[in-house]
Amino acid sequence: MKKTDGYTILLLMFAVFVMSIGLMIAVPVWQTQIQREKEEELIFRGKQYVEAIRLFQRKKPGAFPKDFEELVEEKCLRKLFEDPMSPDGKWNLVLMSQGPVSRRTRQPRRASRGTRTGGQTARTGGGGIGAVQRVLIAPQAALSAIDNPQIIGVVSASNQESIKIYYNQQSYDKWLFFYGQDPAKMPEIIYYGQKEKD
Repeated sequence: MKKTDGYTILLLMFAVFVMSIGLMIAVPVWQTQIQREKEEELIFRGKQYVEAIRLFQRKKPGAFPKDFEELVEEKCLRKLFEDPMSPDGKWNLVLMSQGPVSRRTRQPRRASRGTRTGGQTARTGGGGIGAVQRVLIAPQAALSAIDNPQIIGVVSASNQESIKIYYNQQSYDKWLFFYGQDPAKMPEIIYYGQKEKD
């Protein structure tokens, strides 16, 4: 009987060892799968904000929302979506840059709104509101300190490296979702608190 007990203990130890190895293999795979699903959710939610801003533009040509609540009030967005990548769920905002005119384009900012045709904004230079060449990224908490904020999109506050490469970018804080985006060209990014260049 004692001999049998020894075999049982050995068998249990072997089973625990095999299960531990299985978990060591399964956990990273499971974490990767969860991260991939969150990336898909980030893309979906980001595009929801872009579509909401497009609808806002159709209702109020030439105007941009000053906060997210305005999108819900105007029935452009059914509910506010959280950033799935940041722990607090707060997005960074992509705002229309209000700095000096770019020397490359020599166009005043009002020309970047595009020309409306048949309820759609005409595409110029690849963007829906003209070629948006410079954006301001600001945390939601800083919105009240910005004069006349013009929200054109969102970006994750997380600087974690991504699994998926989205528009040639490999960290979530570079996955921009904004109205007037040219997928082939990353705009110049000015971060809140950083001085804008001429």
